[in-house]
Amino acid sequence: MNTPKKGRAPYFLLSFIPAVAYWLLETYTTLEIALIGGIVLGIIEMILEKYFTGYVHTLSKVNISLIVILGVISLLAKEGVWFRLQPTFTGVGVAGFLIYKKIQGHSLMLDMIKDMGQIPPLPEATYKLMEWHLTLFLLGFAAFMAKIAIYESTGTWIFWKTGGFYIAFGGFMAVEMIYLRFVLRRKKL
Repeated sequence: MNTPKKGRAPYFLLSFIPAVAYWLLETYTTLEIALIGGIVLGIIEMILEKYFTGYVHTLSKVNISLIVILGVISLLAKEGVWFRLQPTFTGVGVAGFLIYKKIQGHSLMLDMIKDMGQIPPLPEATYKLMEWHLTLFLLGFAAFMAKIAIYESTGTWIFWKTGGFYIAFGGFMAVEMIYLRFVLRRKKL
């Protein structure tokens, strides 16, 4: 069983370390040092995830791969914007996967609930609607992050990559829950 090791700090705060380190290093050193620091800390983050949780999530592997690939491209181009585009590529990738599942007629949420041996508490159409809205949110946020990466400062980027995403996602989920409650009462999805 993959459980966090007892007596260890929770892992959830570690996902900010590579991005914050990149921002600090870019602010106080050269772009090259910031990129190398971001790449190295991304790899260390994956190692720490394995240490704290006992495994590395697929999304973490994809994100670390993107960090390394985009970091190398940024080093070669001597431009940090490629490194900062990682959230954009991640958002487009996850949204693309949700679209792929939709085309196949499946719901990722329903598949996960069924894989855990649980009975879905909501109608199937509700999960498909939620995933479609989530896909649109991810694509919109990916476009927003591309604009931030290209036109705004690294300080603005770090806010939206870390806390800003959770604030935006929380707002999205609040609106989504209100909408679904209205739809479920009205149409009986």
